[in-house]
Amino acid sequence: MAPDIDTPSPHVFVLFGATGDLAKRKLFPGIYRLAAASRLPDDYAIIGSGRHSPGSDDEFRQKIRTSLEEFVDDLDDDVADDVLGRLTFQTSDADDGSDLAAAVKDALSDLGEDAKKLIYLSVPPSAMEPMIGMLGREGLSDDARLVIEKPFGTDLDSARELDATLKEVVSEDQVFRIDHFLGKEAVQNILALRFANGMIEPAWNRDHLCSVQIDVPEELTVEGRGSFYESTGCFRDMISTHLCQVLGFVAMEPPVHLDALSLRNEKAKVFAAMRPLDPERVVFGQYEGYRDEDDVADDSEVETFVALEAYVDTERWQGVPFYLRTGKSLGATRRTITLTFRTPPMGRFGDDHYGPNELVLELTDTPTISVDLHAKRPGPTMELTSSTLHLDLAQDDPDDAPLEAYERLLLDVMKGDQTLFTRSDEVDRLWQICQPVLDAPPATQPYAAGSWGPDDALDLPGERGWRLPDA
Repeated sequence: MAPDIDTPSPHVFVLFGATGDLAKRKLFPGIYRLAAASRLPDDYAIIGSGRHSPGSDDEFRQKIRTSLEEFVDDLDDDVADDVLGRLTFQTSDADDGSDLAAAVKDALSDLGEDAKKLIYLSVPPSAMEPMIGMLGREGLSDDARLVIEKPFGTDLDSARELDATLKEVVSEDQVFRIDHFLGKEAVQNILALRFANGMIEPAWNRDHLCSVQIDVPEELTVEGRGSFYESTGCFRDMISTHLCQVLGFVAMEPPVHLDALSLRNEKAKVFAAMRPLDPERVVFGQYEGYRDEDDVADDSEVETFVALEAYVDTERWQGVPFYLRTGKSLGATRRTITLTFRTPPMGRFGDDHYGPNELVLELTDTPTISVDLHAKRPGPTMELTSSTLHLDLAQDDPDDAPLEAYERLLLDVMKGDQTLFTRSDEVDRLWQICQPVLDAPPATQPYAAGSWGPDDALDLPGERGWRLPDA
């Protein structure tokens, strides 16, 4: 997975949902930063599209400039002017994309015969299949790389219908199902930590570990995304995608090579070995005040919090519980993986219990790794004290500038590298694993804003409890 600094071929970027929140917060800032780092093609065009026009091209450019000023620090006006000068807008919808197809054809012609198409579909799940059908009818999908935003369907049946629609217009090697968690440097660092360190990989199994926690709490509320949450909920938004994908990286067997085929094969094996989730070991919660959010029903039972127990029935992980937790309006915003080691007999050091050793990975943009250990307390008696070893990758390599997740993934799409994207068989199996919870969802329990969720969720991992909040 060494970085590739080759300049990509000329590209036409077609962004559906170009006036939406994701485009404003992530896509256009990501394109700008790639341009600022000279990672975009020398020649490219950006065509935004959607049902409703934002006005003239100049008005659209000004709206995107405002977004860049909000979400990019130290905006370089020259770089921004160059990016925005390549930006236009063309209306389209699922029924009629002829004008868009003509605009894309013209842009490809201007860029030359080597130009490629990158189509980014940031549209609601209900609109995904009709839009893909339109791409096929208009020929827009021909020889294009198609980026699909999660969720990939809303259940097993709809996911299979979406996959069938995709297969009617594109081949699997054209499809890039994006899960931005996999674009994070820290998630990829799971692979380096495991497979490059002889002191860690031999202990990464059930003989040495008693549990794994994947904890992704957020302090933010649904923040104006009430209509999305009402139709999707936290379980579909986060569990069947982000957290299970991270679990796949944690639990996979060593791949033969660090390439798309090897990595995704090993991840798929993890999901094949996962037990379907037991609704009795899943907790749903809803933060107090959610029903007062815009576009939320007064009697909504939609979950804004999920905690669950999962198992991977492989020789490496048999009997080791994986505890997954995520939600809105919680006590902190974190991305934390905690591997808890089995505790050796402690009687020889007295009755004091210092707790197990834990290896903790913080999946921030500047990842950190810590290890909780025990050692002798200085002095005349044999007493233990606890200490934590920290590895701060940003501090250790301050000149390194990691790519933000969307930047990395957009660059990978341009290169045709599917390593960090989700394959169709993974999606299907994850919906099989999650379907029992969708068929018999647990009752949604209230929890106080700023807390750590319902009491039943706090009790889920047993006496040891959750790593977060930090003791």
